[in-house]
Amino acid sequence: PGAMAAAAGAFSLREVLDAFQKCVTEQREVLLEPYLSGWRGLIRFLQSLGAVFSFISKDAVAKVQLLEGHCRGPQREQYVSLQSMVRHELAAGLASGCRTLLRLHRALRWLQLFLEGLRSGGRDSRTSVICTDAYNASLAAHHPWVVRKAATVAFCALPSRDAFLEVMNVGPPEEAVAVLGEAIPYIDDVYGITQELFARHKLLDLP
Repeated sequence: PGAMAAAAGAFSLREVLDAFQKCVTEQREVLLEPYLSGWRGLIRFLQSLGAVFSFISKDAVAKVQLLEGHCRGPQREQYVSLQSMVRHELAAGLASGCRTLLRLHRALRWLQLFLEGLRSGGRDSRTSVICTDAYNASLAAHHPWVVRKAATVAFCALPSRDAFLEVMNVGPPEEAVAVLGEAIPYIDDVYGITQELFARHKLLDLP
């Protein structure tokens, strides 16, 4: 049923888990194809929650498409992994792929914190608070005040924790919590490798 849901364009958390699981090689390189595939799943998750997240999902769609262009373009062998992209772009004096990925990387941090909050929260924990806390600890610093204000207002309209867990399409809430528990460490790992790589090459503040 997971494959059918994915084909129908519905979100399935398992698909995101599978993608992020395939991201990291034994050499600790982050493969771009599964990374973007994981993001496509996360975008479906954001879209399934309605207009509240469109300011993030629209931006993420554009960034994923840009990176897919690199992965399928004439230089595609330079864009197999995050590491090869960084090496290639630094050597060539480019930063388009790195800049684009940095935007996704920041948004991934927010989703990672938000999903972790959903996983560890109680039944009656307020998703608007979980989401706002995650946002303030990640993306907010990179958004102008107007966007921050709009986001915080939008988060107040979020559905309950159980409704969120239902959107995960993996069964009852406790099953969703279990799958989140499996998925989040993989997302954490990809995030950590990216953060370390970008910090080492001083790419975390690309304009």
